[in-house]
Amino acid sequence: MTADAFLLYGTRTVEAEPVRLRAGALSADFVNGNLRTIRHGGTEVLRAIAYIVRDRDWGTYEPALTDLIIDQGANAFSVSYSASCVALDGSRLGFRATIKGSADGRLVFDVSALPESDFETNRCGFCILHPIANLAGSLVTVEHTDGNVVATKLPELIDPWQPFKDIRAITHQVRPSVTAECRMEGDTFEMEDQRNWSDASYKTYVRPLALPWPYVLPADQPLRQTISLSITGEGEAPAAAVASEAVRVELGEAGPRLPDVGVVIYPEDVETALANLSTLTTLGPQQLLFHYDPTRGHGLDALRAFARLANAYPAETSLECVVTCAGDLDAELSGVAGLVREAGLKLSAIAVSPSVDRQSTPPGSAWPDCPPLDDVYAAARRAFPDIRLGGGMFSYFTELNRKRVPADRLDFVTHCTCPIVHAADDLSIMQSLEALPFITQSARAIFGANPYRIGPSTIAMRQNPYGGATKPNPGRQRIAMADSDPRHTGLFAAAWTIGYAARVAPAGLEQLTLSSFTGPFGVLASSGEPVAERSPRPLFRAIKGLCELAGLAHVPARTSDETRVLALAGRSASGKTVAWLANLTADDVRVDISAFGPDHLVMTPYAITRLG
Repeated sequence: MTADAFLLYGTRTVEAEPVRLRAGALSADFVNGNLRTIRHGGTEVLRAIAYIVRDRDWGTYEPALTDLIIDQGANAFSVSYSASCVALDGSRLGFRATIKGSADGRLVFDVSALPESDFETNRCGFCILHPIANLAGSLVTVEHTDGNVVATKLPELIDPWQPFKDIRAITHQVRPSVTAECRMEGDTFEMEDQRNWSDASYKTYVRPLALPWPYVLPADQPLRQTISLSITGEGEAPAAAVASEAVRVELGEAGPRLPDVGVVIYPEDVETALANLSTLTTLGPQQLLFHYDPTRGHGLDALRAFARLANAYPAETSLECVVTCAGDLDAELSGVAGLVREAGLKLSAIAVSPSVDRQSTPPGSAWPDCPPLDDVYAAARRAFPDIRLGGGMFSYFTELNRKRVPADRLDFVTHCTCPIVHAADDLSIMQSLEALPFITQSARAIFGANPYRIGPSTIAMRQNPYGGATKPNPGRQRIAMADSDPRHTGLFAAAWTIGYAARVAPAGLEQLTLSSFTGPFGVLASSGEPVAERSPRPLFRAIKGLCELAGLAHVPARTSDETRVLALAGRSASGKTVAWLANLTADDVRVDISAFGPDHLVMTPYAITRLG
């Protein structure tokens, strides 16, 4: 990587390069004490084996490693280290890890932990990630803790709950005649379908969610867990891809129209938007999505601010309205309608969702008190009879999958996604794009052809359904569940955004919202900065490109390596095809674009390129 790190990531901090471990056909990347991208003969077997410690808000500790020893031999490798996690109250958990891999296809990751004092956690132990590419819907064998062995399948559509519980081992086919058994010892494991959160994996984790959390690890009581991976068979390995080969772009036949593009507007952002109206006009969103939350004190003043912006920028307008459900629903929603009229705000649509539904209800937890959604939507329809009514979740697909709304009451269904719920490294964020087609396919399986909107979906987390709050990030680090992310201001976010739109385009969305106008989720810097410094971020160009594609016929644009390059294309009524390409990597990538005329181009790290 030769490009400036700040331009790419919005921070000069660059992730440490992984250490590639090899033993015959077995390889793995050692990163911050854990294993990523575990391959055999070039085929990804597991996405990760990681020892994870989480706090009471499901935040992930970043343990400091000491006494690290890495021994790479001709046919084997070994790693050992010590580490510790320190909680805000000063309690400490120490552990010792060893990793051994050999050319016979065996890999063992063992951890012995010892709390130095009572240590509170939501989870302490191994997480094993199976990839979804070529595995979704495939046959597996599951051995349970009682010794029972069951032949079954990984879910094709996203499972809202745990597909497998009480797991001791999982065996799957790596390629013809080659199998991998992952055995988990030291506790009871279960699997969740992480595609719910747009993670590109099935996650098998320690300690069933039906058990209480947070829980306390008693002082001086050791705990040990071991993960053993055994790969057996003599199947022929596929030809390895050559990184220097050009990625080919191929176009299909034109289909449904590409969605309108929205930007979300918060009350505190209106004045900045009005002060930069020409920039908003240049961006060209078809939709303004106004966020209205009475639990945050939003009222008539917020609606009046929205009305000023709606009058200044002609676009379709939707109100994302949080419903407190604290009393009579008709009184609450008719009260909102009265304020909307008093403010002079003209709306094209309103989406409503109970405030309590912004918090997740994990397996084994009691569902919070909430009026039936039929009643909520009926009250909203009575209060707003002349505009379109939407519902779903203002949080993530997880919550919509677990609490499926009565779509026959609605004019459209909506939800968001966030790529940093579980991990915030660069690779995991880009890999999250792989999960998006499974999300849209699963939503379509539930709600059929109902009009479907996604967003606001951004790298940073705008709300935390899984804890008390999002994580503040004043140091601009790569941390999960953060309320801001430095990569949002870099080329990284522009590439991720084009990739996101490309992955969901086949779903036939009517609206896609991937940014706000200003602030930590915006195409412009936050309103607290001087006007002169509010220059457009690289994301601006990506969103502007999507706005220009809106309404064109979607042309399927496939690439020969979608882990490196994604493409989104649209065709106008006159037959002109326009495409955007995104390099999802930190390396230069050569692309064969002969489908558009010129033969090749070289895309620099996280570059986005317009063709046509």
